Amino acid sequence: MPNFIKRLIASNREFILNEVVEVRGLMQLLMKPQNTGQEWTREEKKEIKTHLKNISRVVPAMIIFLLPGGSLLLPFLAGVLDRRKEKRI
Repeated sequence: MPNFIKRLIASNREFILNEVVEVRGLMQLLMKPQNTGQEWTREEKKEIKTHLKNISRVVPAMIIFLLPGGSLLLPFLAGVLDRRKEKRI
C-alpha cells in the first residue's frame, strides 16, 4: 500500500470514522470480513461503495475507494477504522 494512501487515511481517520458510524449498518458491513471471516458479496461491495460515495462529499479522501480497483483497498479501510485494535497506522 503506497505511503501517501496510508497517510491520507490516517490523517483523516477520526473524521472518516465519525462519518462511517453515522451511516446505520455501514460499520458492521465494513467489518464483516474481520468479524466473521466471510468475504463481502458483490451486493455488499456495491452498498459499501454507495455509502462511501456519499461520505466522499464530506471527506474527499474517500474518493480513492471509488476509483477503479478501489474495492481492493476496502480491507485496508476496515483495518484502519477497526476500533478494537490498539496499534494504529
